[in-house]
Amino acid sequence: MSTAPLLATTVPAPAGDLTFVLTPEDGVVRVAGFSPLTDVVARIPATLSARDVEFVAPEDVADHPTLETAVRAVQRYAAGDLGALDAVPVEQPGGPFFQQAWAAMRAIPAGRTATYTELAAAAGSPLAVRAAGSACARNLVAPFVPCHRVLRTGGLLGGYYFGLDVKRALLTHEGAPEVAVLADRPAEARPVDAADAADVAAASGLGVPA
Repeated sequence: MSTAPLLATTVPAPAGDLTFVLTPEDGVVRVAGFSPLTDVVARIPATLSARDVEFVAPEDVADHPTLETAVRAVQRYAAGDLGALDAVPVEQPGGPFFQQAWAAMRAIPAGRTATYTELAAAAGSPLAVRAAGSACARNLVAPFVPCHRVLRTGGLLGGYYFGLDVKRALLTHEGAPEVAVLADRPAEARPVDAADAADVAAASGLGVPA
C-alpha cells in the first residue's frame, strides 16, 4: 500500500464549502463533507490514518491530476451538471449491507428522492429500515454518495450529519420536490445496534442468536 500523503482540498459547492480527502495513487475519495478540514480529517478511516494529509490550495490543484479530476467534478456539479459526482470513485469501510445501501444511494438520480424504506429494499433487505438509516448516518463520503436524497416517509427531511440547512440546499440545487423539516439536528453516526442487526438478519432469512 502506498505511503504517500493523502490529498485534501476545499471546493465551493451549492451547500457551502466541500472538503474532501482522497488517495492520490488512485483518485478514490475516502472522506468528504461540509465541515472544516480538521473535522473531515478526523473521520479518515483507521486503515489510512497512519498516512499524512497534505492540503492542496485551489491554485495548486492542477499539480495533482487525480485530485484535479475530483475537483472539476465538484465544480461541474455546482454549475448545474448534476450527474458529475457519479463518476468520482469512492470507498469506505462497511459490511455487505452498508456497501449495497451506499451503492443504492448513488443510483438515486439527482432531482429524485427515496425513503429509508425504499433504500432498504434497494439494498436487498426490505425489512432493514433502521439499518438503512444507519447507512446514511455512517456515510463518510457525502455528497459523492448522496445520502441527502434519502428522506422519511411523507417527504420529511429526517436527519443529516451536516445539518438540515445543507441537506435542503443540496436538494434545492438538484430540483427535488419541496420537502418539510422534521427535526433540525444532525444525524449521529453510530454502530449497528442489536435492532439493526435483527433487521438485517430477518431480511436475509437468517436467525438472530438469542
